[in-house]
Amino acid sequence: MAATVAVGGLALALVWALSLTRPWAGLEMKVFDAFSTLAAPHRSAVPIVILAIDEPTFRHVEHAWPFPRSLHARLLDRLQADGAAAVGFDVLFAQPSHPAEDAAFARSIAAASSVVLASAREPQDGAQEDPASWAEVMPLRRFLAAGAVPGDSLVQPDDDFVVRRANAHVNSFAGKLAALADARAARAHRQAAPSEFVVYRGPRGTFETRSYYEALLPGVLPPGFFRGKIVLIGRSAQAPAELGHAQSDLFNAPFAVLGGERLFPGVELQATLIDNQLTGAQLRSVDTGWSPLALMLGLPLLLAAGWRWPASAAPLALLLAGAMASGSWLLFQRGLWWPPLFPVAGVLASVGATALLAYGVARRRARLLRARFAQYVPPAVAARIAAEPDQVRLGGESREITLMFTDLAGFTTLSEQLSPEQTVEVLTACFNAMVPRVHAAGGTVDKFIGDAMMAFWGAPLLDDRHAEQAVRVAIALQHAMPALAAGLVARGLPPVQLRIGLHTGRAVVGNVGSEQRFAYTAVGDAVNVAARLEAANKAFDTGILLSAATAAQLPPDIPLRALGDVTVRGRAEAVRVFTPCADPALCASSAAALQSLDAGLWDDAEAHLRAVLARVPGDAAAERLLARLAHVRALGTEAQAGSVPATAFTVEA
Repeated sequence: MAATVAVGGLALALVWALSLTRPWAGLEMKVFDAFSTLAAPHRSAVPIVILAIDEPTFRHVEHAWPFPRSLHARLLDRLQADGAAAVGFDVLFAQPSHPAEDAAFARSIAAASSVVLASAREPQDGAQEDPASWAEVMPLRRFLAAGAVPGDSLVQPDDDFVVRRANAHVNSFAGKLAALADARAARAHRQAAPSEFVVYRGPRGTFETRSYYEALLPGVLPPGFFRGKIVLIGRSAQAPAELGHAQSDLFNAPFAVLGGERLFPGVELQATLIDNQLTGAQLRSVDTGWSPLALMLGLPLLLAAGWRWPASAAPLALLLAGAMASGSWLLFQRGLWWPPLFPVAGVLASVGATALLAYGVARRRARLLRARFAQYVPPAVAARIAAEPDQVRLGGESREITLMFTDLAGFTTLSEQLSPEQTVEVLTACFNAMVPRVHAAGGTVDKFIGDAMMAFWGAPLLDDRHAEQAVRVAIALQHAMPALAAGLVARGLPPVQLRIGLHTGRAVVGNVGSEQRFAYTAVGDAVNVAARLEAANKAFDTGILLSAATAAQLPPDIPLRALGDVTVRGRAEAVRVFTPCADPALCASSAAALQSLDAGLWDDAEAHLRAVLARVPGDAAAERLLARLAHVRALGTEAQAGSVPATAFTVEA
């Protein structure tokens, strides 16, 4: 227990040290961005319209930036005529232009009732890091004298150029516009605690946005369109060409963290700040002391539970980490930002470190167990015993598996002609060719019974592709047999042929035997069926037979030929059997013949079987079915479905 607490505390201290670094702060802000994206309602209750100085505007206006101020004057006159609640130009008019242009804009400002012009602050020499000492750049005095109100448009992006900190003070651009549009709401907002962060309403385009030129052309926007609305005019670049023309003030959007658009125009940021002021939206930080307090309360209990019940450590850690992340999200929705990264990482790191300590101890024990059992059981079984020592006991579990039985055809007779040494040599050569392929495909070699081998897939390790793995190994073994037989002949030994039976079904797998001696094996009806199918290869003159249960789980790239039905001793229902076959026409004819037999269509069945024999003369499966069909007809049975017993065409095994 002492070692567990020490390791957990060391991991927590390391996480705390990392949390003081700049990259960590960046990661926390990405979590903030994800929360902002998920919490955004994608709408605003404040009537704001943005007139974007965008690429379509440049095409219609046919002027380079900056636009003539008489153009802004025409726009302002339209907005005043429509009854806009307030108008804000997020454009800096700090330098004079042509006197006539400036005079036209000043007249329009004087005629309007609520106009805010952006002011800015620029760093002086050597004052880059101290915004408080920056010089203020104001709009032209002429425009201020005409009635325009200056508003500080400065925002402070973070290192990744995402604006998260709110800058909506009383003299800010957003604050001035909010006050002109709704003095009561803006005053109530100022009297409340200031929002520390921007409460984003949605990605780019959440606020109603029109192109600047649309308000200038008659008939595009209906009269009264801007009545009672706050109108913001600012640059909104979308294309590289426009970026160059407009010198757009763009920031990175928090929505990009979850795949949203990366750029966010400054004018939409100002609209967001106005919305926050008029709706009272708040987002402030929680005291940083809550994170260590939460860890101090939760971690000791978690480590104690993990030491007492090791299997519960990971679920409890995930539960606690999830609870902290969920708590952070719920607080965020209520206007409080509690960074979840440190408490979540602290929990996972502490539990992970103690888990590594436990893993090291368990691994040392596992090596001892594996060394004891590896010489008696297959490697996969030895690995499981090492991983789960409690499994070393009598009993088992029900599992769907695919079983394989192999047998060397005629080997009993052949062994009578060989010396004991030669018999062992032939068996060794065969098993050396088979066992590595079985193990490489994740199979377990259960046992050897004379010249037969039993193997299965799907236990002890789960494998969703157990049927496919078994069939592919069976095909590979048959492909390897010619070379193996040639090698035996070259050594003066007789060649051999292999028969394989495969079946998929539920069996009990586990350690079976006595207290003194046991083996990892499979028992049940499925084992019996697989063994019988191996023997049934004789009736079909095939090297591989597999059941319909196995065939149903194979992918399309393993083509199969249906051969017929096999009646397994001790089973009421016949088993339809298949064999791998790469000839599509042969597969189709065989399937059609069996369908006709099942339906009692004797003439059709015979025609399809003749087609099989025409393609493969002497085919044992087709000849057997034809002989059975002739026997049925000789009994005088008419071609009536159901008038012939189902066993008439089956092979007994």
